[in-house]
Amino acid sequence: MAQFVFENDISSILKLDTPLPNAPLARWQRKAKEGGGTSTSTSLVSTSINTSTTSPMKAANRSQSASKTPSKTPGKSGGKVQHTPSKAGGDRYIPNRSAMQMDVSSFLLTKENEPQDGTPTQKDQQKAWALNLNGYDIEEAKILRLGGKPQNAPQGYQNSLKVLYSQINTPGSSRKPGRYIPSMPDRILDAPEIRNDYYLNLIDWSSLNCLAVALDESVYLWNYTTGDIILLMQMERPDEYIASVSWIKEGNYLAVGTSNAEVQLWDVQQQKRLRNMSSHSARVAALSWNNHILSSGSRTGHIHHHDVRIPQHHVATLAGHTQEVCGLKWSPDGRYLASGANDNVVNVWPCVQGDGGDFAPVHTFTHHQGAVKAVSWCPWQSNVLATGGGTSDRHIRIWNVSSGMCLSSVDTQSQVCSIFWSSNYKELISGHGFAQNQLVIWKYPAMTKVTELQGHTARILNLAMSPDGCTVASAAADETLRLWKCFEVDPVKKKEKEKVGSNKNSIIHQSIR
Repeated sequence: MAQFVFENDISSILKLDTPLPNAPLARWQRKAKEGGGTSTSTSLVSTSINTSTTSPMKAANRSQSASKTPSKTPGKSGGKVQHTPSKAGGDRYIPNRSAMQMDVSSFLLTKENEPQDGTPTQKDQQKAWALNLNGYDIEEAKILRLGGKPQNAPQGYQNSLKVLYSQINTPGSSRKPGRYIPSMPDRILDAPEIRNDYYLNLIDWSSLNCLAVALDESVYLWNYTTGDIILLMQMERPDEYIASVSWIKEGNYLAVGTSNAEVQLWDVQQQKRLRNMSSHSARVAALSWNNHILSSGSRTGHIHHHDVRIPQHHVATLAGHTQEVCGLKWSPDGRYLASGANDNVVNVWPCVQGDGGDFAPVHTFTHHQGAVKAVSWCPWQSNVLATGGGTSDRHIRIWNVSSGMCLSSVDTQSQVCSIFWSSNYKELISGHGFAQNQLVIWKYPAMTKVTELQGHTARILNLAMSPDGCTVASAAADETLRLWKCFEVDPVKKKEKEKVGSNKNSIIHQSIR
């Protein structure tokens, strides 16, 4: 029986919902006994409430005389607090906040939200602390910008994180990445004994992918596909040399201008000279084909038209220059012939219309201040012509031969020796001599530099373009021939282009049938 009594005592002790018999009185019970009962406590509370409604200042004074200020700890005595009895063994405290306290709290909150204008001394001190701790002023180092030009990072800014800028007008995702242009040549070939003469035109690339190179008194043919090299011809006398070479459009005949005032026509497949045309009295440094008409420019300043189909080949003479003709090009549509000479003049001639034709130039441009050897027609705009001046001029000028206006002019800061337009991009490439000896690719029509191709150690004499328009050959006075793959087409775009071409051909065949 004793153990059952012990268990009952333990269970009664562990019950938490029954009042403890020997526990001390609750605080509100003690206050009621000390104040003389519940009525006194109630009257004090009512008095406190009534006085607080009349005047905040008076209520505060009366509360100080009547009782202590309520403390932060609810268990301590001394404040006029209305108590509500809870369950046995617990209290509940509700503080009585006066109107004065509410006003003070509202003032403090308003003061917190107001911008704090510190004194200049405090601002300087905070800035000095920021510079010492971070190495830069936090207020000046902005990470993101919503618009306008991006700001540069502060001097001495060495944060491991990158400074990012966000602009609404020009998002980075809309910018197209630039195409890759190799800075090194694809191949380098030796060109021993090439003549270092600015006025000569010593290389040309045929439509059958064969490169003709004139090395002093010899002409060599290099097949780009197979790599075979053929010696086509040699001058008979040691003091004579090759001054110019030019392929016919079909690529099976080569015209050769010599220092002894001759124009020779060669069959490349048979490696045989077909005819020797003599009409000039000085060396022939420039040649250009227009179907069956071969135009040749001489040191005397005269241009002769040769009809290679007839025995009397000399059909016309153009006399518009006073010094050696060194640049000569027919337009792609065969309507105009552009000629540049050592007299700093560019002439644009009309197509020859028989013996009774008018042989006066359509336009004469005298803007250049140096010899004009670089002459090239735009492949997609047959009326646009590009010309480049020598050391005294150094300018590339773009002309509209229909209106006779100069569309643009750019100072290249170097001697312009040759110009070629790209058929794959709206760009043109120029070869230069003194003082950079480089190739420059220009964006048309803005005429801004795309890139520079360095490698030659002496001035570039001539440029030639491959039949597919992807590779440019440069011959220089350093006796090297370099091939640059600077206009290669993206393979995806190339397939799309070939697909469009095949579709056009199929439509043509269907219409013929």
